[in-house]
Amino acid sequence: MPMTIHENIALLNMMSSDNLEDDLKSVQLHFPSDRRLQSDGACVEERVRTSRGDILVAVRGDRSKRAIITYHDLGLNYAANFQAFFNFSDMRAILDQFCIYHINAPGQEEGAPTLPEDFSYPSMDALASQIDFVLGHFGIRSFIGFGVGAGANILARYAIENPQKVDALVLVNCTSTQAGWTEWLYQKYNTRQLRSSGMTQGALDYLMWHHFGRSTEDRNHDLAHVYKECFTHVNSANLSMFIDSYLRRSDLGISRDSNTIKVPLLNVTAALSPHVDDTVTFNGRLEPAKTSWLSISDCGMVLEEQPGKIAEAFRLFLQGEGYCR
Repeated sequence: MPMTIHENIALLNMMSSDNLEDDLKSVQLHFPSDRRLQSDGACVEERVRTSRGDILVAVRGDRSKRAIITYHDLGLNYAANFQAFFNFSDMRAILDQFCIYHINAPGQEEGAPTLPEDFSYPSMDALASQIDFVLGHFGIRSFIGFGVGAGANILARYAIENPQKVDALVLVNCTSTQAGWTEWLYQKYNTRQLRSSGMTQGALDYLMWHHFGRSTEDRNHDLAHVYKECFTHVNSANLSMFIDSYLRRSDLGISRDSNTIKVPLLNVTAALSPHVDDTVTFNGRLEPAKTSWLSISDCGMVLEEQPGKIAEAFRLFLQGEGYCR
């Protein structure tokens, strides 16, 4: 499936190459062959102690190589959000050159026990500050960040405060503003339901909309079914705390004129995602010379529905910044 003009322009801004258009002609619509949303054992999982409790970090690759740190979105963990994408065939060349560190938000990992009722879930800023403990634990001096949704917001916060520790960012569906009233009221209802009644139909519908947008089953019935099953098996009480933290997020407080993100950034969304406008607003607050905005057509959840295009964009972005062959 050919890329749209807007996608080609965004990619061309990343890297000057006579062969770039030829490279992009080879990008086709693919779907990951591995639909298993539980850990496949490719990563070594370690507990990292932080000032706000332990978090699970899953490591894949040679730890002597440059680090990529991922952070997942609401309702997911590292395996559900990133495993199929990093197992995708086009990602193998990238994996050979980096070590991947997948951070799980507190209580969101597979099989996580329910957090105590008196547990004070970290704010978005506090979740960002936990990254320092991960860097210290593994001896990482700087990293390339790859975040989706809530995880993208967390990585953006860290980059604003610690630009010297972040080499580059790839952020999917990143929101830079605080929650509006509609989101706040709807999510407050959902978090109460998750705590008292578990995964209700309303909460499930919200998560499907959050990740895929509308008409998901019309595009890919099997994919929709897999993720519905995934969401019904998460620890709903722990998820309600993570959602509530995201709901209480502060504005990133950035603008093109001052205090913007200083590192190279690939700002990604999907044409059918409900977060397109959020990424446009975010893009308007970033330094144009260091930012590329990429909208992928014909999908809502880009890592699952269009992994080939994202893998190619990721590779070109890293090459343009000198981090990948």
